[in-house]
Amino acid sequence: MTASAQPSTTPVHLKRELGLFSAVNFIISVSIGSGIFITPTSVLEYSKSVGMCILVWSLSGVISLLGALTYAELSTLVPRSGSDYVYFITSFRQFHKFWARLPSFLYSLVMVTVIRPASIAVVLLTFSEYISSPILTAFCITDPVTIAKTKTNIAILALGAITYINTASVKLYVLIQNIFSCFKVIACLIVVGGGIYEIAIGNSENLQGGFQGTTSSPKDIALAFYSGLWAFEGWSMVTSITEEIKRPEVNILRSIIIAVPLVTILYVFMNISYMTLLTKDEMINSSAVAVDFGQLVLGKFAIIIPLSVAFSTFSCSLSLQFGITRLLYVSGQDGLMLKSLSYVHHKKLTPSPAVAFEGIITLIFILTEDITKLIQFVSFLKLIFYCLAMVSLLILKRTRKDVPRLYKVPLVLPIFMILIFIYLMLTPIFMQPTMKYLIAIGIMVIGTVFYYLFIYKNMKPKIFLKALNGYIQILFEAVPTEDIDTVNDD
Repeated sequence: MTASAQPSTTPVHLKRELGLFSAVNFIISVSIGSGIFITPTSVLEYSKSVGMCILVWSLSGVISLLGALTYAELSTLVPRSGSDYVYFITSFRQFHKFWARLPSFLYSLVMVTVIRPASIAVVLLTFSEYISSPILTAFCITDPVTIAKTKTNIAILALGAITYINTASVKLYVLIQNIFSCFKVIACLIVVGGGIYEIAIGNSENLQGGFQGTTSSPKDIALAFYSGLWAFEGWSMVTSITEEIKRPEVNILRSIIIAVPLVTILYVFMNISYMTLLTKDEMINSSAVAVDFGQLVLGKFAIIIPLSVAFSTFSCSLSLQFGITRLLYVSGQDGLMLKSLSYVHHKKLTPSPAVAFEGIITLIFILTEDITKLIQFVSFLKLIFYCLAMVSLLILKRTRKDVPRLYKVPLVLPIFMILIFIYLMLTPIFMQPTMKYLIAIGIMVIGTVFYYLFIYKNMKPKIFLKALNGYIQILFEAVPTEDIDTVNDD
């Protein structure tokens, strides 16, 4: 080990680099990805009417805001990075030792190895789709194999870029994220402005159907809300970076109150804008709604839309990777993941081993076919974790009722959210059971077996892990961080 990589006697931990503006942009960045530009059609397809579609988007925003407010209180009760993970491990540790850390382990395992890297891979492949299109057209490339390889290579280069940024400096990440998020909001406002113009000149015929033809199927309504809520996924992620936000006890709540309503307004008015020129069938069958809309409204300036999608997807993937590495950081501290994944670079103060690990897993998904199907297998598991987060809040409201905090949500709110999540989770399963739900349950069972053997029974290859941790420490010039309220049940 070089001298520079030797552990210091000075405590090392992540620095608080994100102010209110950056926290707001973080939520916007992970919420607004490619979906609202490309295929905001699932809600319309399941709801069956324009009026119900707009209502679902609006209510999805309200539900997301209510859920985010409960997470804001959780962040004051447990002021650590890691979001659901730290809430589970703090609230359930008073129960039997076996159950105390199982939810946290399953959450970190599923998020770190499947859901998040697969999501990043999908977003990066969308980025490559829009970046490669003008290049392939300019060089008149039509060979399907060459096109596929080009898109994959561009996605890999983009992955290398976001991995470098998140490894190099938190300040660099914040700068790029803020710039790209501003471009993203401007692009959304261009679409909204185009819609307002079309309504002003009388193009509102497609909006006059109202609730005519609205579905009466509970399954379709649940799936419509499922699609809407998926587009708002970023509402819970700001608490994953609590330890890097300045004055988190104030700025987490403020960022949620600003960002989630802003995203809701943009989503609702962008959908209305699309509907001014595109019929219901055209929207449902379109592979890129915003691009089709841009060609009709912007004419020769329509290139703005695909460029906006590229900015949006790059920014989204950058922030998704930033957030998930903080989960690895805290789970490594607590011994539920590899210890060295909680180490930070001794000078840059970034969790470089965790960033590299997520980069490798994401690369595997980029090279894998049918990633979106894999995400569908496990995405409904997030509803289980949301339910557990609400249960955690109910527990902590009782066990930590004397902890000082600036605000509290009413007790009825987490109970209400639990009922919503249970409805959204169980309705599609009972009304249209498919193999993906069985596979998702299988993943949880396998994860429980791993937990029993390697965490609960502590049957770890200790000599190998010690050597591996040492190798990673030398390779990344990383050092252990200062433990902050680390839970040790050994």
